[in-house]
Amino acid sequence: MRLLAAALALLMLLPAASAFADAGDQALLQSVESYLNGITTLRARFVQTANDGSQASGDFLLKRPGRMRFQYDKPVTDFIVADGSMIYYYDGKMKQQSSAPISKSLADFFLRRQLNLSGDLRVSDVRKSHGQIDMTVVQAKDPLSGSLTLMFSEKPLELKAWRIVDPQGLVTTVTLSNTVLGLKLDNKYFHYYDPAHQKSNYND
Repeated sequence: MRLLAAALALLMLLPAASAFADAGDQALLQSVESYLNGITTLRARFVQTANDGSQASGDFLLKRPGRMRFQYDKPVTDFIVADGSMIYYYDGKMKQQSSAPISKSLADFFLRRQLNLSGDLRVSDVRKSHGQIDMTVVQAKDPLSGSLTLMFSEKPLELKAWRIVDPQGLVTTVTLSNTVLGLKLDNKYFHYYDPAHQKSNYND
């Protein structure tokens, strides 16, 4: 369950909001919004590093609006998939799945047709160093409940990693590689299947 709990934190990717006094930072936020809205499909490898230093890797697929998949490499058999209306969480160790409407999940904002960086969270810090941009967001109503730092390359602007600090101070870092945008992704990759009874379509 620890892998799934950390993976759910990945779904907090993008709901950010704030008003900057610095015009440059405001322009940067608008550029990030435009970049994210330009993503229709994405495929990337990810490496997830937990607070204790343990690591897990896998594939992340996104097809906006409404569809995404987090698939861990074997021997881990956990996965998360959103099919356009529901999001499913499969715990391979427990051989159990849970589900919820996308609209009730943390993934809802990212999976909308149009992303608007305003509302639930606010950007608390923006740092630029050696061609990297780090943008930290916190909950507007409860800034002590944890934070998410998105890490982009500056030229070209590209999401490279994110770091989550939970309310207990535990840190989870996810690094992306081999990111490809705009490729054709069949909807079969975003159907939930019961691994006990059906073959996965993911690696056909």
